[in-house]
Amino acid sequence: MDWYLVLKWLHILSSTVLFGTGIGTAFQMVWAMRTGRVETVHSVASGVVVADWIFTTPAGIVQPLTGLALVHMGGWGWDASWLVATYAAYALAFACWAPVVRLQIRIRDLAGQALAEGAPLPDQARRMYRLWFALGWPAFGALVGVYWLMVAKPALW
Repeated sequence: MDWYLVLKWLHILSSTVLFGTGIGTAFQMVWAMRTGRVETVHSVASGVVVADWIFTTPAGIVQPLTGLALVHMGGWGWDASWLVATYAAYALAFACWAPVVRLQIRIRDLAGQALAEGAPLPDQARRMYRLWFALGWPAFGALVGVYWLMVAKPALW
Protein backbone atom coordinates (compact mmCIF):
# COMPACT_ATOMS: atom_id res chain seq x y z
CA MET A 1 0.00 0.00 0.00
CA ASP A 2 1.30 3.45 -0.92
CA TRP A 3 0.88 5.46 2.30
CA TYR A 4 1.78 8.72 0.56
CA LEU A 5 -1.20 8.33 -1.80
CA VAL A 6 -3.49 7.33 1.08
CA LEU A 7 -2.46 10.44 3.03
CA LYS A 8 -2.81 12.60 -0.06
CA TRP A 9 -6.32 11.25 -0.66
CA LEU A 10 -7.26 11.91 2.99
CA HIS A 11 -5.77 15.41 2.74
CA ILE A 12 -7.74 16.24 -0.41
CA LEU A 13 -10.93 14.70 0.97
CA SER A 14 -10.68 16.58 4.26
CA SER A 15 -9.94 19.86 2.46
CA THR A 16 -13.06 19.33 0.38
CA VAL A 17 -15.15 18.61 3.47
CA LEU A 18 -13.67 21.61 5.30
CA PHE A 19 -14.21 24.04 2.44
CA GLY A 20 -17.53 22.59 1.29
CA THR A 21 -19.06 22.53 4.75
CA GLY A 22 -17.86 26.08 5.33
CA ILE A 23 -19.43 27.36 2.12
CA GLY A 24 -22.62 25.37 2.63
CA THR A 25 -23.22 26.37 6.24
CA ALA A 26 -22.32 29.99 5.51
CA PHE A 27 -24.87 30.10 2.70
CA GLN A 28 -27.54 28.56 4.91
CA MET A 29 -26.86 30.96 7.78
CA VAL A 30 -26.90 34.00 5.50
CA TRP A 31 -30.14 32.83 3.90
CA ALA A 32 -31.76 32.19 7.29
CA MET A 33 -30.72 35.55 8.72
CA ARG A 34 -32.08 37.34 5.67
CA THR A 35 -35.55 36.01 6.49
CA GLY A 36 -35.50 37.59 9.93
CA ARG A 37 -37.78 34.77 11.08
CA VAL A 38 -36.72 33.63 14.51
CA GLU A 39 -37.83 30.02 13.98
CA THR A 40 -35.84 29.81 10.74
CA VAL A 41 -32.74 31.33 12.31
CA HIS A 42 -32.96 28.96 15.27
CA SER A 43 -33.44 25.89 13.10
CA VAL A 44 -30.69 26.72 10.64
CA ALA A 45 -28.21 27.92 13.27
CA SER A 46 -28.80 24.67 15.15
CA GLY A 47 -27.91 22.70 12.02
CA VAL A 48 -24.87 24.86 11.33
CA VAL A 49 -23.54 24.24 14.84
CA VAL A 50 -24.01 20.48 14.45
CA ALA A 51 -22.37 20.49 11.00
CA ASP A 52 -19.35 22.27 12.42
CA TRP A 53 -18.88 19.60 15.07
CA ILE A 54 -19.54 16.65 12.77
CA PHE A 55 -17.72 17.81 9.62
CA THR A 56 -15.63 20.96 10.03
CA THR A 57 -13.87 20.11 13.27
CA PRO A 58 -12.65 16.63 12.24
CA ALA A 59 -11.62 17.90 8.78
CA GLY A 60 -9.82 20.83 10.39
CA ILE A 61 -7.83 18.39 12.53
CA VAL A 62 -7.11 15.95 9.71
CA GLN A 63 -5.84 18.74 7.42
CA PRO A 64 -2.69 19.74 9.32
CA LEU A 65 -1.94 16.17 10.40
CA THR A 66 -2.04 14.78 6.88
CA GLY A 67 -0.39 17.90 5.52
CA LEU A 68 2.60 17.61 7.84
CA ALA A 69 2.91 13.89 7.09
CA LEU A 70 2.86 14.66 3.34
CA VAL A 71 5.55 17.32 3.77
CA HIS A 72 7.72 14.81 5.60
CA MET A 73 7.06 11.91 3.20
CA GLY A 74 7.36 14.14 0.13
CA GLY A 75 10.76 15.42 1.17
CA TRP A 76 9.75 19.08 1.22
CA GLY A 77 11.61 21.46 3.49
CA TRP A 78 9.45 22.59 6.40
CA ASP A 79 10.49 26.15 5.63
CA ALA A 80 9.67 26.16 1.90
CA SER A 81 8.08 29.56 1.24
CA TRP A 82 4.83 28.15 -0.09
CA LEU A 83 4.51 25.98 3.02
CA VAL A 84 5.21 28.88 5.37
CA ALA A 85 2.52 30.89 3.54
CA THR A 86 0.19 27.89 3.86
CA TYR A 87 0.80 27.66 7.61
CA ALA A 88 0.01 31.37 7.96
CA ALA A 89 -3.13 31.19 5.82
CA TYR A 90 -4.40 28.13 7.69
CA ALA A 91 -3.72 29.84 11.02
CA LEU A 92 -5.67 32.90 9.81
CA ALA A 93 -8.60 30.69 8.77
CA PHE A 94 -8.56 28.99 12.18
CA ALA A 95 -8.28 32.33 14.01
CA CYS A 96 -11.45 33.46 12.21
CA TRP A 97 -13.28 30.15 12.56
CA ALA A 98 -12.82 29.74 16.33
CA PRO A 99 -14.85 32.86 17.24
CA VAL A 100 -17.34 32.08 14.47
CA VAL A 101 -18.21 28.81 16.21
CA ARG A 102 -18.89 30.63 19.44
CA LEU A 103 -20.92 33.33 17.65
CA GLN A 104 -23.15 30.84 15.86
CA ILE A 105 -23.78 28.95 19.09
CA ARG A 106 -24.79 32.22 20.73
CA ILE A 107 -26.99 33.19 17.75
CA ARG A 108 -28.68 29.78 17.99
CA ASP A 109 -29.25 30.22 21.71
CA LEU A 110 -30.59 33.76 21.38
CA ALA A 111 -32.94 32.66 18.61
CA GLY A 112 -34.07 29.70 20.71
CA GLN A 113 -34.78 31.95 23.67
CA ALA A 114 -36.71 34.40 21.48
CA LEU A 115 -38.65 31.51 19.95
CA ALA A 116 -39.60 30.18 23.39
CA GLU A 117 -40.74 33.65 24.47
CA GLY A 118 -42.56 34.44 21.22
CA ALA A 119 -40.26 37.43 20.73
CA PRO A 120 -38.53 38.67 17.60
CA LEU A 121 -34.88 37.95 16.91
CA PRO A 122 -32.89 40.14 19.32
CA ASP A 123 -30.64 42.91 18.01
CA GLN A 124 -27.73 41.21 19.80
CA ALA A 125 -28.15 38.20 17.49
CA ARG A 126 -28.07 40.50 14.47
CA ARG A 127 -24.89 42.21 15.74
CA MET A 128 -23.26 38.82 16.33
CA TYR A 129 -24.30 37.74 12.87
CA ARG A 130 -22.60 40.79 11.30
CA LEU A 131 -19.36 39.89 13.09
CA TRP A 132 -19.82 36.23 12.10
CA PHE A 133 -20.29 37.33 8.48
CA ALA A 134 -17.24 39.63 8.57
CA LEU A 135 -15.01 36.87 9.99
CA GLY A 136 -16.10 34.48 7.27
CA TRP A 137 -14.48 36.48 4.46
CA PRO A 138 -10.85 36.33 5.61
CA ALA A 139 -11.30 32.64 6.46
CA PHE A 140 -12.73 31.98 3.00
CA GLY A 141 -9.94 33.94 1.31
CA ALA A 142 -7.29 32.17 3.37
CA LEU A 143 -8.59 28.73 2.40
CA VAL A 144 -8.80 29.69 -1.27
CA GLY A 145 -5.20 30.82 -0.92
CA VAL A 146 -4.24 27.49 0.65
CA TYR A 147 -5.76 25.65 -2.31
CA TRP A 148 -3.70 27.78 -4.69
CA LEU A 149 -0.53 27.28 -2.66
CA MET A 150 -1.04 23.50 -2.58
CA VAL A 151 -1.48 23.31 -6.35
CA ALA A 152 1.07 25.91 -7.49
CA LYS A 153 3.75 25.42 -4.80
CA PRO A 154 5.30 28.77 -5.79
CA ALA A 155 8.69 29.99 -4.61
CA LEU A 156 7.50 33.14 -2.85
CA TRP A 157 10.88 34.31 -1.49
